[in-house]
Amino acid sequence: MKPISSILAIGCVFILAACSFSAGTNKNLSTGLSYSYNGFAVEQVVLVDSENTVKNDNEVVLGSKVAIAAEGLTNYSLKDNKAFPGLQLLVTDKQGNPVIDEADLFKDTEGFPAEDAAYLRGTVTIGEPMKAGETYHVKVRFWDKNEPENELTAEIDLVVQ
Repeated sequence: MKPISSILAIGCVFILAACSFSAGTNKNLSTGLSYSYNGFAVEQVVLVDSENTVKNDNEVVLGSKVAIAAEGLTNYSLKDNKAFPGLQLLVTDKQGNPVIDEADLFKDTEGFPAEDAAYLRGTVTIGEPMKAGETYHVKVRFWDKNEPENELTAEIDLVVQ
């Protein structure tokens, strides 16, 4: 009985290792940026300013730009050697009213080489109707249009200065 159980256990390990399934969650305590992914693998998700410098807080200035950047995003289902990512961007005020609501910023693209699709960002321009002293919730969703279960979502509250 023991040899059969051992063989079964080893077989299960090999089957699970052969799957390219990946999932996880993470939260940056200094910025409050949290993200979760399913199906994709990702190296890191960070908040960057317009100079592409990683931010250490969630404070932004009117007239500036910030982005939630997903780096090293892999495991796309390729079609004609291209990845077809989607990018949803939603920014809401503290009452939940949308300030920006884009269902798919990549809707008119014809795909990207996988190495280019590995580095995606949802950029927010901090401007009207946003106001200094207010907090806004930003949510981005990146997904694989060929394999919609593969997705990464990230959220952060931005405090406008």
